[in-house]
Amino acid sequence: MSARPASDGITPLQQMVASCSGAILTSLLVTPLDVVKIRLQAQKNPFPKGKCFVYCNGLMDHICVCENGNSKAWYKAPGHFNGTLDAVIKIARNEGIKALWSGLPPTLVMAVPATVIYFTCYDQLCAALRVKMGDRAQEAPLLAGAIARVGSATVISPLELIRTKLQSQKQSYTELTYCIRSAVQTEGWLSLWRGLGPTLLRDVPFSAMYWYNYEKSKSWLCERYNTRDPTLTITFMSGALSGSIASIVTLPFDVVKTRRQVELGELQAKNMLGQVSSSTFSVMSRIVAQDGFGGLFAGFFPRLIKVAPACAIMISTYEFGKAFFRKHNQERILGPLQTGDT
Repeated sequence: MSARPASDGITPLQQMVASCSGAILTSLLVTPLDVVKIRLQAQKNPFPKGKCFVYCNGLMDHICVCENGNSKAWYKAPGHFNGTLDAVIKIARNEGIKALWSGLPPTLVMAVPATVIYFTCYDQLCAALRVKMGDRAQEAPLLAGAIARVGSATVISPLELIRTKLQSQKQSYTELTYCIRSAVQTEGWLSLWRGLGPTLLRDVPFSAMYWYNYEKSKSWLCERYNTRDPTLTITFMSGALSGSIASIVTLPFDVVKTRRQVELGELQAKNMLGQVSSSTFSVMSRIVAQDGFGGLFAGFFPRLIKVAPACAIMISTYEFGKAFFRKHNQERILGPLQTGDT
């Protein structure tokens, strides 16, 4: 027995398939830009043992630890690049086209499920909240986006911590289980969600603003172009615009979160967790002390050119997938009726 289509004409399972397709396409299109960025960083300042760097596959950020004694890691591959385009050409020519997606598979194990949970929860919550909020239904995306992000980040945070520990210390699953059990006994269950606070500080406001502005701009563009159903161009433009606005507003939180993630990853690699204060406030204070208040807005342009296309590709692919399933469901319902009339 198949699930009954939801109020927007598709089932939760179909929403999950649409978001999964969008997540995979986004990661395939955006990852090469981050791989090139990391290779350029490694060329300028070679990564020493235990050093951490941020890897983004277009869906979420991951902390990667330079592997102990591994001189053949993809980010240490030889090559001299004179810029982004030169790096893309040389990596593809000398190492093969697949090298542009180096390091992607392990991150997708968490990024795709997290994205599926996030988008499906948003749609389900938004539909329910629109009904319950009545006259204030236009604010439903704001609340639904925030709640959906809290849920997906909370589910995935312990898995990301485990992935970083596996990568940095090359532990077996038996050793990892013992390590996690020991951490829980000494520090409590909350130790599995270390680093969740700064993640929520950035991602929850981002999601709330993103979805609110996305729905608003999508409605405005549909009215402007006199169409009831948003086209691929409309969803792409709305996604890019809302992603840009949200990324600019939440930039200081992103800087703090990234710095804290890197510090935690490096301390974890050296088994020195707890020796340096890594609260959000202490990290923010160190950034201001070292770089001034401008340090909280570092990386403005790189973040913008990374987030805007990723948001645009993800949401337009997701909406296209939903439209496909909606049409499929309508044809399946109308088919028997038309056959009966004839």
